[in-house]
Amino acid sequence: MAAAAAPKRQDTKKFFENLSGAGKSIAVLTSGGDAQGMNAAVRAVVRMGIYVGAKVYFIHEGYQGMVDGGDNIEEASWESVSSMLQVGGTVIGSARCKEFRTHEGRLKAAHNLVERGITNLCVIGGDGSLTGANLFREEWSSLLDELLQKGLISKEAVRSNSELHIVGMVGSIDNDFCGTDMTIGTDSALHRIIEVVDAIMTTAQSHQRTFVLEVMGRHCGYLAMVSALACGADWVFIPEMPPEDGWEDNMCQKLSENRADKKRLNIIIVAEGAIDHHNKPITPDYIKELVVRCLGFDTRVTILGHVQRGGTPSAFDRILASRMGVEAVLALLEASASTPACVVSLVGNQAVRLPLMECVQMTQEVQKAMDEKRFEEAVRLRGRSFENNLSTYRLLSYRKADSELPHSSFNVAVLNVGAPAAGMNAAVRSAVRVGITEGHKMFAVSDGFEGFSKGQIKEIKWGDVGGWTGQGGSLLGTKRTLPGKHLDKIAEQMKIHNINALLVIGGFEAFESLLQLYEARANYEEFCVPMCMLPATISNNVPGTDLSIGADTSLNAIVETCDRIKQSASGTKRRVFIIETMGGYCGYLATVGGLAAGADAVYIYEEPFDIRDLQANVEHLTEKMKTSIQRGLVLRNENSNENFTTDFIYQLYSEEGRGVFDCRKNILGHMQQGGAPSPFDRNFGTKISAKAMQWITRTLKESFKGGRVFANSEDTACLLGMRRRALVFQPVAELRDETDFVHRIPKEQWWLKLRPLMKILAKYKTSYDVSDSGQLEHVTRFQPKDSNSSSAI
Repeated sequence: MAAAAAPKRQDTKKFFENLSGAGKSIAVLTSGGDAQGMNAAVRAVVRMGIYVGAKVYFIHEGYQGMVDGGDNIEEASWESVSSMLQVGGTVIGSARCKEFRTHEGRLKAAHNLVERGITNLCVIGGDGSLTGANLFREEWSSLLDELLQKGLISKEAVRSNSELHIVGMVGSIDNDFCGTDMTIGTDSALHRIIEVVDAIMTTAQSHQRTFVLEVMGRHCGYLAMVSALACGADWVFIPEMPPEDGWEDNMCQKLSENRADKKRLNIIIVAEGAIDHHNKPITPDYIKELVVRCLGFDTRVTILGHVQRGGTPSAFDRILASRMGVEAVLALLEASASTPACVVSLVGNQAVRLPLMECVQMTQEVQKAMDEKRFEEAVRLRGRSFENNLSTYRLLSYRKADSELPHSSFNVAVLNVGAPAAGMNAAVRSAVRVGITEGHKMFAVSDGFEGFSKGQIKEIKWGDVGGWTGQGGSLLGTKRTLPGKHLDKIAEQMKIHNINALLVIGGFEAFESLLQLYEARANYEEFCVPMCMLPATISNNVPGTDLSIGADTSLNAIVETCDRIKQSASGTKRRVFIIETMGGYCGYLATVGGLAAGADAVYIYEEPFDIRDLQANVEHLTEKMKTSIQRGLVLRNENSNENFTTDFIYQLYSEEGRGVFDCRKNILGHMQQGGAPSPFDRNFGTKISAKAMQWITRTLKESFKGGRVFANSEDTACLLGMRRRALVFQPVAELRDETDFVHRIPKEQWWLKLRPLMKILAKYKTSYDVSDSGQLEHVTRFQPKDSNSSSAI
């Protein structure tokens, strides 16, 4: 399901109720290597399939189960996918199958499907699994003819099963499939890697050690690249970009310089497929031996191995897999004989459908380019997400000598405003380092605009932000104070420190602050400078962006807590949990957290509810709990309704559920705001901050006239936000009209489109607008170099 565009008039809506699955059979299988989040995808396919009236089947043990048939192909029920959302791996099993690669094996598989009338296949796996599925589809009619000739099926069976439709979802922790920004399992694997790196950093700092970490990625360096970005690694080795000859001396020199700068630890990340320019493998042991021999540093090797595949799926992977699973069923319902086998992909924040074989061919082209040592092309073929990560890493990790930096006489100030959000520090680090690389003097402001007015401003250097990416909260200090009360003093401080540009990182208060400064330009010439805001708030309630720094970390905290709370009742009688989340008037955390945790109902301010709705929800849950389902989960946003409080809802459910289930309530509170930032937030904060600093540099140059900076047009006070597929700079003055200032939320919010999806997966009948659903597109080979778009992670 795609992110929402502007709301459509009632008559242009296209409801999926018109797409009936009656009389159709859908089978779902997982194939190849397992990946966290596969179960969420299976659950979404099963429940959406049943919801539209189709019969849905599990195929256990991947293609092997399809070939073997029998009990391996089992009809799925609604309850059979209950409680699997939080389980890692794949509960329906996966296997490598040599037999399916033979004609005889595919003939057996076709026979097993025809016997059950299955003509719609949803395949969750890597490019090998999806290529196999496409070949099977191409051979389908000849396989049916052969089965007919052998007398194994009837002419009627050939007629009624004449077309095989295939939709793929990519489940792979390596993120090595072209056409999608993220594959199912990648984010969870990054969580495992970052947990290990964060743990290693504490021990390494105690002893002044160098750690060499090997992460998975035989043919793709995505995990190594993003984890290096997310932990500020000193050096990274990936197969797509082998180091230049002489890298050994360069690396040792860099490690030595870092240690001389009082950095107590060095982290080197190596993808398992890392090579040099002569296709010779670069192994962790070789790097260790090199560091010990040349520098004498205490060096340790850690190989993460299958730890990266394990554990529970992250919130991101559950939401991605659920959205993709529903989209896959819609694609199967809409498929005709002329539509090619497609794969459901994520571009930015939008689900799209791409021809499966175009993606497979592009993926194979990457390997071919690498084999032929065309490494620059291999990076471009990987897609813009990979390219952006690589260019951002290069910007941030290699400190140039002062003599190599461009000369700029500009001073840029960075500050945090509003409540702390995980990922703010990664954004500040990125801004400082990119700013220094661009030749600017960077200034850090402590305690937001309150600190600004008091002159708490000092220059911040490259080394001052080392190790900031993994720190939660705000190391600069942050306050909710708006600048309006202190305009005179702030203007005076800008004059004293000759501040030529501002980068404000924060939530709704940061947005209001930038508006106030923009409006004060008429009276204060000091504010006629380029100003940019980065959205950073757990509530995700800032206009002009689909996603904010910090929201992903908060979602993970909510989902982990819901998992634990549900598990706490394991072995007791049936129980329903009422959980209150933060977010002010914005229901993002409750809704998306509810989708990721498998909630039965979610109450938010944006979707008004009354006592009749509450009563219907209680009755619905009571009926569900009379089946084999043991746990219920109800989420309530803190400001969803002033009268229907969390206590009221808890008492209502307790009273009405008496004899069927008992209730417990939890208020999650500030634990949603703390903790180490998730890989997504570290990476998102790092990348958008780098992009913002490049915009500031361009705008400074354009507005420098007559020996000074003067910028007073609307487009010099911007918010940088993720909108559907791209990162966009939007004037805050324009965003004013899109904002409900009383409730501190945008007037339109894309994630409201996820609510029907959440209700469907909780067995509610609801209308679901698919007019903005993914349409079949084509894979674009190369993005324009200076395109203003960038992916979500």
